[in-house]
Amino acid sequence: MPTPVSDEISFDDFDEINNPPPVETAFEAITETVLSRRRFLRHGVAFGASALVLGSTALTPLSARAESRFKFKQVPANAQDTVTVPDGYRWHVVTKWGDPLWSDGTEFDSVSRGTAASQLKAVGDNNDGMALFPEGGRSILVFNNEYVNRRIIYGNRDSKRPENNDDVNKGKAGHGVTVAEIVVDDGKWKIAKDSPYNRRITADTPMEITGPARGHDLMKTAKDPQGILAKGTWNNCGNGRTPWGTYLACEENFNGYFSSSIESIIPSAEMKRYGVGNKDWGYAWATEDERFDISKHPTEPNRFGYVVEIDPLDPTSTPKKRTALGRFKHENAELVLAKNGQVVVYLGDDERGEFLYKFVSKDQFKEGGDNADLLEEGTLYAAKFTDEMQGEWLPLTPETTGMRSQAEISILTRLAASAVGATTMDRPEWVAAHPSKAEIYVALTNNKNRGKKPNKGGDETPVGGPNPRAENNYGQIVRWRPKNGDHLSNAFEWDLFVVAGNPAIHRDAYAGSENVNADNMFNSPDGLKFDSTGLLWIQTDGKYSDKGDFAGMGNNQMLVGDPETGEIRRFMVGPNECEVTGLTWSEDRKTMFVGIQHPGEKGNSHYPDGGDSVPRSTIIGISRDDGETMG
Repeated sequence: MPTPVSDEISFDDFDEINNPPPVETAFEAITETVLSRRRFLRHGVAFGASALVLGSTALTPLSARAESRFKFKQVPANAQDTVTVPDGYRWHVVTKWGDPLWSDGTEFDSVSRGTAASQLKAVGDNNDGMALFPEGGRSILVFNNEYVNRRIIYGNRDSKRPENNDDVNKGKAGHGVTVAEIVVDDGKWKIAKDSPYNRRITADTPMEITGPARGHDLMKTAKDPQGILAKGTWNNCGNGRTPWGTYLACEENFNGYFSSSIESIIPSAEMKRYGVGNKDWGYAWATEDERFDISKHPTEPNRFGYVVEIDPLDPTSTPKKRTALGRFKHENAELVLAKNGQVVVYLGDDERGEFLYKFVSKDQFKEGGDNADLLEEGTLYAAKFTDEMQGEWLPLTPETTGMRSQAEISILTRLAASAVGATTMDRPEWVAAHPSKAEIYVALTNNKNRGKKPNKGGDETPVGGPNPRAENNYGQIVRWRPKNGDHLSNAFEWDLFVVAGNPAIHRDAYAGSENVNADNMFNSPDGLKFDSTGLLWIQTDGKYSDKGDFAGMGNNQMLVGDPETGEIRRFMVGPNECEVTGLTWSEDRKTMFVGIQHPGEKGNSHYPDGGDSVPRSTIIGISRDDGETMG
């Protein structure tokens, strides 16, 4: 069994230890930010002041602004092992890891933590991105199951590791995507067992390979010599949805499941760029399924790291890997329609020093027409930002990248973006598009290597532009507006909606922008989603130590921001050691569904059931006591 990743370090740190960046750059000597906070705020980049085209109102004291659009009293930061919502709101658990989807499934067993067979019939672990699809009066909830917590799912083992094939297969079954009909029972939402829509998509589900990479030599394996049918999806993080009614699951840290049975094997440079090495994260999938052994199947990793399109209303449909949208550590896929009907998808690559992307379909969306293959063909771009608040989308083609084909660009997208000189970013997480104007936001969650180390491809990570701080442990949210309000334009203007920080500790740029204060401060913005009114919901996945640089921030949380004024207010705080991630609404918008992922990841939570219970990831429903809509 490969040496497991330690529970005390993150997946990103594990990858960096085993596949370190080339060398430290000339920026390694930087100890302070290149911008003082005074200069930072004077230029207005933090808050879309009137000097810039983004945002209509400078951040002035709240008393001098129009009335706040927030109709709730801010929730204080806390470190309680529960969910905290404002007065006048209530929450309940909709579903949690291990809940059976069918009557012949087995209720969750806190002693054994289930088996491979029971997990196949139950909700997967660590729910992340989600979307709700109304259908004929029914509500079909689709949500990613990003990964499994080894020390929890294998808590019945002394080693807290998989110890036999059934353990390994239980872990594989806990990954993927869950499709479940939900219904209201006595005022609360719950899963409708035995619904014809209920479905589990796992690491073993057949997937069709589509787009430029289909059939390419780099996609062919011994079991799939044609390179057209992959097996499974896992580590799906954020999501997207299409106007033709499909769900987009986004494969992120796919690399951590591969290993080598021959320790002397030296992974290729392309493998290293994607974090594929001789050691996995401790899931031991190669011990049960040799396709995860790179010494035997070196092209297998090339079949993962894509956006997967799923039809939630057809349980017999085969999911499709849309290689035209590129291969990297996808966060989410934010889809909008350009003025002429072409589909535009904005995408982030969630790793330190990687890139922000845009895909533009070749064909146009046709209302009521056949749009099934709109993500099959198009042009992929990478973003380049300037310090002058301008930006450009750089097309990734054989001519611009020097690569041999569009298929290679689709498989080795990171190399293509490096070749054109795209801007290295502070871990692009979710992208969110404003519902009523051409304005797009991306969460840059953090980057401790900014100004210190290059990315895995050797691209430098200088301080400046949308990444204004060295050793950035707090993160920021960047927004941009395409020229003439046209998503097809390759030119855009940008600024920073918020720069997270701790003003109770710092007096420089690490205090954050002016719309961050001691009452609403946070770190590591991750999930982003607009509601129908144009308010931006911000979910965090950061440090919850509540000490040192993070003192006063408490557990991870969900805030809401007003793009017009810059005001930000904390709406919810999650339980201990969780990430708050995934967001959608019921059809009548009276319930907001929110994901609580990996509570007690270090062993210090018993959420949601309390007592000595096993911590379990959940989807919760939040509603107003007065029955009004939730946005």
